[in-house]
Amino acid sequence: MAKVGPLELAVDGIEAIVFDCDGTLVNSMPAHFAAWCDALAYYGAANVFQEDVFYAMGGRPTKDIVVDLNGEYGLRLDPEAVAMKKREAFLERLATIELIDEVVEFARSQRGKLPMAIATGGTRMVIEKTLQAVGISDLFDDVVTADDVAVGKPAPDIFLKAAELLGADPRKCLALEDAPAGIMAAQQAGMRVVAVPAPMDFANY
Repeated sequence: MAKVGPLELAVDGIEAIVFDCDGTLVNSMPAHFAAWCDALAYYGAANVFQEDVFYAMGGRPTKDIVVDLNGEYGLRLDPEAVAMKKREAFLERLATIELIDEVVEFARSQRGKLPMAIATGGTRMVIEKTLQAVGISDLFDDVVTADDVAVGKPAPDIFLKAAELLGADPRKCLALEDAPAGIMAAQQAGMRVVAVPAPMDFANY
C-alpha cells in the first residue's frame, strides 16, 4: 500500500483511477456520524454506535452495519428502516459537506488523461446528491455504488466493477481510499492503493 503526498501521486503504468467518495473526495464523515446518531436515537438505540467504531466501519453499507449492531448489542433494529432514517438525516446536512481539496485537485489534474470512477459504499441517490452539492458530478466517468453490486466493501466487488466500466485491468488501477474496509476492498481487487488521511492530517502528510 503506497502512502505518498497528495500532489505527488505516481501514475506511471496506471490505466485508470478509482476514488472512494466519503472521507476521500468529500469531508462528509462528521455529517454521516451525526446522521447515524439521529437515526439510532429515533429507533431507541441512542449511544450504541461509538465514534471510533463508526470510523473503523467507514465505507461499509448502512444495512450491513445495522446487522452488526444488532448482533453486538442484542438489538432488533430493522436495517431498512434505520438506513432510510439515516439517509434522511444525512441529506439534511448536505450544506455542511466540503471538498477535500488535495484529493479533488489531484482528480482534476488527471481529468482527460486517465479514465476515473468513484467506488462508494453509499447508495446512488445519496452519492449523486453529495456530488451535486459540492459541484463535482461531471469530474468522473462512472460512479459505482452499493446499489450496483451484490456485496459491499470490504469485498472487492465495487472496485472490480469500476475497473470493468473504465475498461481497465484492476491490477493497473490506482485506488484512493480512507477507510479500512475500502482499503481492504481495493487491495483485494488487486489495485495499487493510496491511503488518504483525515482532512485535518493533510498538513502533516
